[in-house]
Amino acid sequence: MVVAASVLVAAGAVAGVVSAIDGSRATDEAAPAEVSASPRLAPLPAVPSPSAPTVTESASASPSPSARPTRIPSRPRTETKREHTTTVPGRLYRHPDSQVLEWVRSHSGDPRHAVIASRIARQPAAVWFADYSPQTVTARVAAVTSGGTALGRVPVVVPYAIPGRDCGGHSQGGAPDLNAYDAWIDRFAQGLGSGEVIVVLEPDSVAQTECLSAAARADRFASLARAGRVLKAANPRARVYFDAGHSGWNAPARQAAWLRQAGAASPESSDGIFSNVSNFRTTAAEVAYDRRVLDALGGPASLGAVIDTSRNGNGAPADGEWCDPAGRKLGRTPTLSTGESRIDAYLWVKLPGESDGCKGRPGTFTASYAYDLASSDSASS
Repeated sequence: MVVAASVLVAAGAVAGVVSAIDGSRATDEAAPAEVSASPRLAPLPAVPSPSAPTVTESASASPSPSARPTRIPSRPRTETKREHTTTVPGRLYRHPDSQVLEWVRSHSGDPRHAVIASRIARQPAAVWFADYSPQTVTARVAAVTSGGTALGRVPVVVPYAIPGRDCGGHSQGGAPDLNAYDAWIDRFAQGLGSGEVIVVLEPDSVAQTECLSAAARADRFASLARAGRVLKAANPRARVYFDAGHSGWNAPARQAAWLRQAGAASPESSDGIFSNVSNFRTTAAEVAYDRRVLDALGGPASLGAVIDTSRNGNGAPADGEWCDPAGRKLGRTPTLSTGESRIDAYLWVKLPGESDGCKGRPGTFTASYAYDLASSDSASS
């Protein structure tokens, strides 16, 4: 899915896939890297939005009703049985290397600098590991998790190397086969350390499986269930969330059935589900949808959900466009305190300003797009 494709390059900074971007980038773009930390919006300076974005590449239509696409026995539970509203204590971690931070450091004179720096670059966001490089993945994951631990903050990491990802779309790639993927996950887990960490396990891997045969789907789900067990065994303080797509995609019962097969109802593998990664669905719609999926999923009452709010401040476009649609806004700032039962966190999994492939090359940070997202006084949903 393009959703994931847009982050593929973002993962490059930490993942080491810098070669995915050539050296002749326009001044509106930054090289790859990983994410940012916290304050609320300040009044906007009166600045023009220079240079219109360059459309370099369009993507094919997504299989979901509006955007990108990405867990098991089932017993309903009532919402009143679950009171916790956060995943883990502490604050989210802002990794010091990201495409937006690179752009901010090298464009101090740009009239968009203050808005992008204060509203995007200071926010904590996920670090993606989208390349298949088993020899280095342990050290790269450890660099992120140890950085969070040193500051007493919670990093968010995204393993994204499942074979056949994105059904051959913009984000195609990953490990050569499931045996290789299982070994890659073993190495990924070794880098998790012992501190608190949130793992957003393989966006698109559950919701987007229509392209797989029944046998291939079952094999993928078995690997995902194993991945959850391995990650949680390596670090008992890791919280692992499985792909629930988003509220405009699969029906809750169908998504929950797939999630159950992928191990998402088992506390040995899972802490719950994630939704809206790289999408635009409103927070309210995702809260309602995730609760329905969790009810249908069953499992322990401790299972919760995390929601990607990075670009959902204006909701999804009416025409279902998913590739850098116009008129979108930043969503709620990342937090581990949502005030909503069963909703463990609002996260920025997709870094705002990284293109889906229409306003810039897929996965590259494009300042004009970032400024459009950030230049609203009411960026929330």
